[in-house]
Amino acid sequence: MQRTALIILSILFLSIVGSNVVAQVRISGRVYDMSQKYPMQAVSVMSNSGAGTMTDSLGRYSLVVPETDSLWFSYLGKPTPKYAVANIRNMQAFEVSLHVNVTELKQVMVRPPNYKLDSIQNRLDYARAFDFQKPGIGISTGPVTSGSAPAGVGLDINEFINMFRFRRNRNMLAFQERLLREEQDKFIDHRFSRALVIKLTKLKGPDLDTFMIRYRPPMFLVQQATEYEFQLYIKKSYEKFHKLQLIMGELKKDDEP
Repeated sequence: MQRTALIILSILFLSIVGSNVVAQVRISGRVYDMSQKYPMQAVSVMSNSGAGTMTDSLGRYSLVVPETDSLWFSYLGKPTPKYAVANIRNMQAFEVSLHVNVTELKQVMVRPPNYKLDSIQNRLDYARAFDFQKPGIGISTGPVTSGSAPAGVGLDINEFINMFRFRRNRNMLAFQERLLREEQDKFIDHRFSRALVIKLTKLKGPDLDTFMIRYRPPMFLVQQATEYEFQLYIKKSYEKFHKLQLIMGELKKDDEP
């Protein structure tokens, strides 16, 4: 019995590993509204393997996925059916029309950016990627009756299969890393804002642009510094910047004939 189970697991392992040797293809195209006239911006394009992107202002998207994958599109929380990559005839121009009429969309009130609300919404929109964990060997247990031990303990077959979906796992981890990096960048931008720097330094124009790049704070400082400490960092950085400007000005004068 044990030998038979071992043979079955070996065959399952080989079939899973073999199935992961799949060619990658690039799917590109545009997303339109139901009239097929107006391109749709900010439409989520997702795949079963975990890869994802969004359409640009012209409704364009481009995504690399396995040949055995499937795509679906989501706008305002309403997903489309899934499209098998193998059934897509023209992978360079796969165009989709959503059941949305641009001319009938409700008027949207524009609000000032709110980092906390945007961050929460982003976490909700991409919860699958943010919550992703690399699969490992899991144990499943049978139901427990009162006063007795679990009915059975065994291998979690779904978790076992996911261990060998190498490309899917890599894609999900890469997408998760990109989302976390973007979230950190937005948090830095939220605290190290141009408005705050202008208020504390009175810098404008090219000097302001140079200062924002040169003295952009690291993530640990943004996370740990109090408001007083953070503003002090900007003021100290401006003192260094101003001294450097004076030195550069003197050197320029010395070079003049």
